[in-house]
Amino acid sequence: MRRTLLGCMALAWVLAGCGASADTAAQTAALQKTADTYAIAQIEANWHKAASEKNVDLIVSLFANNGVLTVGPTSYTGKAQLRDFFATKAGSFKPENHWISETPAYKIRVTVNGDTGTLYFECHYVDVDTRVLKSVVAANDTVARINGKWLITKSLTGTAVLSP
Repeated sequence: MRRTLLGCMALAWVLAGCGASADTAAQTAALQKTADTYAIAQIEANWHKAASEKNVDLIVSLFANNGVLTVGPTSYTGKAQLRDFFATKAGSFKPENHWISETPAYKIRVTVNGDTGTLYFECHYVDVDTRVLKSVVAANDTVARINGKWLITKSLTGTAVLSP
């Protein structure tokens, strides 16, 4: 999917060059916004991959070096605290939980404003063995492009309300 989107974006870039030069700046800006929106959305996809595979390294890599995760009244700041939280406290990462993490696509929201943006998504954790929904968590993230990569700078999590 990523390869297809990148190919479509490259084709759009080439075709944009065939139009009037006055439109080029607007087309380039629109294309950049599309690419940034996709890159930010990949944070959500990788979050769920990490949670489903219990991959602490992957989930920590989604945060800036000084990124903050707030869970209830407690905040975890920096890679070391984030690593400790996911390795020892996060329910989806506990060895006894055989959960898969997913988000309904219509519950993902992304905004982009230059080198900053926001990402909202829900984590629906389902027990693979019993097919029972175990937990629903919402993440409301502030993201930034840092050294060319989109990363979470602040993540506020809480209970999500299940609704269509």
